[in-house]
Amino acid sequence: MPAQAHINRIGTALPPFEAHAAFLNWAQSRIADRRDGALFKRMASRSGIEKRWTVLPPAADGDQTSPGAFYQSTDPAAPMPPTSARMAIYAEAAPDLCVAAVEALGRPEGITHIVLASCTGFIAPGIDQIVARRLGLPATVERVLIGFMGCYAAVSALRTAHHIVRSEPTARVLVITVELCTLHLQPDIALEPILAMLLFGDGAAAALVTADPVGLAISDPFAMTVPGSEELIRWTVGDMGFAMHLSGAVPAKIGEAIADPVFRAGLGDIAAIDGWAVHAGGRTVLDAVEQGFGLPPEALADSRAVLRDCGNMSSATLMFVFARILEEARHGGKPIEQGLAIAFGPGLAAEGFRFRSAA
Repeated sequence: MPAQAHINRIGTALPPFEAHAAFLNWAQSRIADRRDGALFKRMASRSGIEKRWTVLPPAADGDQTSPGAFYQSTDPAAPMPPTSARMAIYAEAAPDLCVAAVEALGRPEGITHIVLASCTGFIAPGIDQIVARRLGLPATVERVLIGFMGCYAAVSALRTAHHIVRSEPTARVLVITVELCTLHLQPDIALEPILAMLLFGDGAAAALVTADPVGLAISDPFAMTVPGSEELIRWTVGDMGFAMHLSGAVPAKIGEAIADPVFRAGLGDIAAIDGWAVHAGGRTVLDAVEQGFGLPPEALADSRAVLRDCGNMSSATLMFVFARILEEARHGGKPIEQGLAIAFGPGLAAEGFRFRSAA
């Protein structure tokens, strides 16, 4: 029988600067239409987000109406920093955050593979090589870099580790997700893109995946691209960073996907699921999952807590949810017999896997 891959433990890291309140002030100043301004304020109050974190330091004068010194101007007509400046910060800050997440994990020994996911920056040599060198890993460590897959990339990274361990039972895989979403603030004044920017923050997480029967066992990965949805979630690389397009129709389309008999058949008996790890893409996304599967409110408590404390950190978000699940298990939480992890991202695609507490 192939080896069973387990998420043994997870470490997480957040940047030092909290940015949610400053963003709200900045966004409110850009919306000229009074009705749109009132709607934004109402949507922000109902977002389920209290804090989001950024690698960008605040303005030197302590200005709390700007997201940071990097985006100093509040003038809607003023140009924003170019993509090159944003990538320069990514090259410096993303490895630092990765290393902090691995330190929180406890610097595992004997790493044979790195699987690193990120969609908010590019650099070559890759961030996987930079992090491996910073961690003092041998030059022979095998590396996989998963780029630009968006919010479900954590599933892709953990699934890749799952396949590695099943084929090489002695493998010790370090899975890292890191996203610096706040590098990509855009000069929009329209309501929909500003609402999309309201969701995102920075963060990193690191997991150790091995065949050791500790933590959470991974099984039965699945993936589905929803037909006719390719325009709903997009990242476009532009001259002023990566522009995120997130349609307000996404929650309804997720609801349609959940109701699809073919999709549901691939998930097995939903009533038997006693643990949920759902990507905290936003309050309306979590509401769509909760309503679509007919879940009690407490089922997505971990996801809603991550959304509240960190916002949507793209691929890192699901790892933060798993970190909470593992922490609860360490404090005597009820073992999970049949868990389901699921995340949604560009495509529109849904990806996930089954999990359970280690025997």
